[in-house]
Amino acid sequence: MRAGAALLLAASAWLACVAAGSEGDLPVSEPERSSLYAPHREGGRFFNPWRRQDWSFVDLLRWQLSPNRFDKSRPPQVRVVANDGARLAGVEGSASVTWVGHATLAVHDEGDVFLTDPHFGERALIPKRLVPPGIPIESVPPHAFAIVSHNHYDHLDAWSVEKLPASMGWYVPLGLGDWFRARGRDDVTELDWWQSAQRGRFTITCLPSQHWSRRIEQGINESLWCAWLVDSGERKYFFAGDTGYFHGFAEFGRRFGPIDVAMLPIGAYEPRWFMGYQHMNPAESYQAFLDLRAEHMIGMHWGTFDLTDEPVDLAPKALAEAVAKAGGDASRTLVLGVGERWHVPE
Repeated sequence: MRAGAALLLAASAWLACVAAGSEGDLPVSEPERSSLYAPHREGGRFFNPWRRQDWSFVDLLRWQLSPNRFDKSRPPQVRVVANDGARLAGVEGSASVTWVGHATLAVHDEGDVFLTDPHFGERALIPKRLVPPGIPIESVPPHAFAIVSHNHYDHLDAWSVEKLPASMGWYVPLGLGDWFRARGRDDVTELDWWQSAQRGRFTITCLPSQHWSRRIEQGINESLWCAWLVDSGERKYFFAGDTGYFHGFAEFGRRFGPIDVAMLPIGAYEPRWFMGYQHMNPAESYQAFLDLRAEHMIGMHWGTFDLTDEPVDLAPKALAEAVAKAGGDASRTLVLGVGERWHVPE
């Protein structure tokens, strides 16, 4: 539903402003590497120092007024697996990951649970949820914690934050702490890129991503956006949030690889001339997986909200084609059903 996506982008954003490779050998020049560590805030606003936003509100209008080359008349096919979430209250033998929908995953590592970009609500501001959440929000245990990538409405849902247990801990990029505290969530830790926090046995690291931020109550780029690395000591989880493809993935692989599970966005990517800066397509997501030196990839950010031109269920097929074209191992690139629980191999 392009009109809904336009309103999402316009309301959550008053817009002012890969090629194929092989695993582990993508070169990153010293200037590129340095840009990932460069200052990224000026005049109260954050920016990507390696590449500034290169589109405008005029581009948004151009997109909305242009014809869509995709036929979206067919109802989307999104697999759903029944899951009451009861297992989250117990102790996992090793670790598992459940796709709740869109960018929300529940990671159950031994006795601990953490969520990524928790969104259990009915809408992402305007676009309506197409498939119910894969587990009930009531099944999230009180000792869980969550990582949040940025403030866009399909990733940060006020209703979900207020409905989830008040005892949960929240890890957020700079500029979002007060938003959570205003909703009575005081266990909130703000981090800048490359900063880490400790929670029990977990080391939680905030990492750069290529995106932007905006909500009705927050101005353009007044809060930061990020990816996350969550290291349990036994397993490493990478969560990309929302991002375009960039050289940061190769640097993360160099510094933190090998990574056990990379949760990467594969949907909401067309048209490329407009979405390419901020959203990877499936081929780019697969290249990011290789750059990260990850063992397994879970494709997310599809099948839940109709945000862009392509059908919401196209991404898995496009990912499979990209993996086959690159001669990759399809068993390492996973597309879960909503509610499906996958065991992380030992």
